[in-house]
Amino acid sequence: MPSPSRRNFVLSAAAAGTLFGLDKQVAFITDAHAQKAAAPSLFDKGFVKFKVGDIEVTQIYDGAATPAPIDPAFIPGRTAEEIKAALIKGGLAGDMRPNWFTVTVIKSKGKYVMFDSSTGGQAGGPDTGKMMAKNMYAAGIEPSKIKTIIVTHFHPDHISGMISKETNSQVFPDAEIFVPATEYKHWTAADLLGKVPDAQKGLVQRIQSTFPKWKNLRQIEADKDVIPGVRAVATYGHTPGHTSYLVTSGRKQLMVLGDVTNIPAINLANPTWSIGFDADKAMAAETRKKVFDRAIADKIVMTGYHWGMPGAGTVKKDGNGYAYIPVKV
Repeated sequence: MPSPSRRNFVLSAAAAGTLFGLDKQVAFITDAHAQKAAAPSLFDKGFVKFKVGDIEVTQIYDGAATPAPIDPAFIPGRTAEEIKAALIKGGLAGDMRPNWFTVTVIKSKGKYVMFDSSTGGQAGGPDTGKMMAKNMYAAGIEPSKIKTIIVTHFHPDHISGMISKETNSQVFPDAEIFVPATEYKHWTAADLLGKVPDAQKGLVQRIQSTFPKWKNLRQIEADKDVIPGVRAVATYGHTPGHTSYLVTSGRKQLMVLGDVTNIPAINLANPTWSIGFDADKAMAAETRKKVFDRAIADKIVMTGYHWGMPGAGTVKKDGNGYAYIPVKV
C-alpha cells in the first residue's frame, strides 16, 4: 500500500471504523492532491491530542516506511496469501505492507516526556522524519521543551531521532534519557558485533559509539518507576530488553507499547503471528496476549508505534485475536 503522504488511498468502511471510529468510506488525500474543500486526514494534520486523566497525550506522526511487497519472511510460518488476507480483513490494500511511525509525548504538570524519538529521517525511507521537520511544531511542542526521553528499545526507527545523522551527536543534549537496562546490556556487549548479521553491524557500531558516552543517559529496571507516574513494564520478545511504560493519572492509565505489535491488521488481530524482527518470537507472542488481556481487564488506553493515526486506543477480544478501538479525537 502506498504511503498516505505519497498519494491518495481509500479505506473501506471496515477500515474507517478500525482507524477512526467512522462508519463510512474514508479517502486520505495528500496536500499535493487535495482540493480546497477536502478535510485533511490525521496523517496530513500530523498530530492528535487527547487526555488520560489529567495528562495530555500527543501522538506525533513521523511518516511511513516505503511500502514493502508481501513477503512470507516478514511473518515466518505464514504464506503470502495469509498475510494478504489479514491486510484485507483489516481494511487495507493487500498488495503492499504499510508501516507507520507515531511517537507518543505526554504533558504532565507542565513538563513534557517523549517516548522514543522517531526515525529522525534516517530509517524507513524518504517519507520519514516528519516529526522533527514539522509535526512536532504543528502540535505546539518545541524540541527544546523535551527534558525527558524514555526509550522502549534500540531499533533504529525508535532511537535515530536522538542521534544526528551527520555527526552522531545528541539531538536532545539537555534531556535526561532513560533506557531499559536489559536492552542496554544486550546492545553494548563487547562480543555482540561478531554475532549479528552484516545488516545489523552498523546499528550495533552506532549504539556502542554513542550511548556509553552520553552522561545524560540512565539505565532503568523493569517493574520500577522511571519518573513519578511512569512505570517500566517488561515486554520482552521483540528485542531482549523491549520495555513498555504504564502512565497513571488518578484511576486512568495509558500504556506506551512500543513494538509489542506491528500494525493492528498483522499481529494485534493475530497475536500468535510474530514478525521477522522479533528476536524471540515465542516470547513476543506470549507478551502480546498478556499485555492485551491486562489492558482489557484494566481498561487501559494504549499507544502503538506502528498503529498509524491516531495511533492510540483500547482493544477488545475478537475471536482468537484482538480488535483495535481508536481514541476519539
